Amino acid sequence: MRLVLAPMEGVVDDLMRDILSTINPFDLVVTEFVRVVDQLLPEKVYYKLCPELHNDGLTPNGTPVRVQLLGQEPNWMAENAFRAVELGSRGVDANFGCPAKIVNRSKGGAVLLQYPDNIHKIVKAMRQAVPEDQPVTAKIRLGYEDKSLFMENALAIYEAGATEIAIHARSKVDGYKPPAYWEYITEVKKRLPIPVIANGEIWSEADAKRCMEVTECDNIMIGRGAISLPNLGACIKHGNKPYTWEQTLNLLLSYTQKQVDDKKSDYLPGRIKQWFTYLNRQYPEADALFRELRVFKTADEIVSVLNHAQQSAQ
Repeated sequence: MRLVLAPMEGVVDDLMRDILSTINPFDLVVTEFVRVVDQLLPEKVYYKLCPELHNDGLTPNGTPVRVQLLGQEPNWMAENAFRAVELGSRGVDANFGCPAKIVNRSKGGAVLLQYPDNIHKIVKAMRQAVPEDQPVTAKIRLGYEDKSLFMENALAIYEAGATEIAIHARSKVDGYKPPAYWEYITEVKKRLPIPVIANGEIWSEADAKRCMEVTECDNIMIGRGAISLPNLGACIKHGNKPYTWEQTLNLLLSYTQKQVDDKKSDYLPGRIKQWFTYLNRQYPEADALFRELRVFKTADEIVSVLNHAQQSAQ
């Protein structure tokens, strides 16, 4: 099987990719999206979002990293796809799944699922721009307001020359509410000769097994589950035991230190608080700790709270 870490806007930055790829056997990690509108973006945009490009498109532990683009104009998506690969991205991915209203209002992300022809044009342009030996992939949802075009969108991506497709088994309207409709992925898997990656509502090793049984996919992508249970990938692929709360606290402190060392301490409070909204699902202890640290606004204050919690847990 192949295991992919999903792109999660505002959560899975380069430091999170580093942390999670170190403790999990991911075959690929995908970046937060680069927003493409009406220009070829400067190289600095790519290096900022994906500093792994300085390391041949690999995380510090050697996991391949793929840049994701989000946009609606085929030519500009194509030019930026070439640039991403030229700078070292391990292939390039197109985002047709983002449900954010601000993105959809500007005709990007999941809103394009209403227009299979447009999706085809975008992917085809990207495929023609990127060297044949580099993957061109796409991530979609099952639809926008409903799921009636799920197969048309999948076929549009395949016929445009995509290497593989990842499917989040919900529509835009479904948001992140359970369940995930894995049976739709099964239908796509039967029709498409390219690899299909199943995504959605995978929180445990048991969920992953059920998803693979239902979809008949050997490839899965995990997102929120990987943030909720930090070593979920290792549990799925190697049968490891889930991290204890103490192990997760150590990981939080490691992430915090990396943020400070990388001079991203201004971003730390928001990122840590967002991470805690997912940890609450797996660890009851996270809820109490979150109530304590959510009032703080500086990295130093949050580090102090986490250090105290770690000492108490030992």
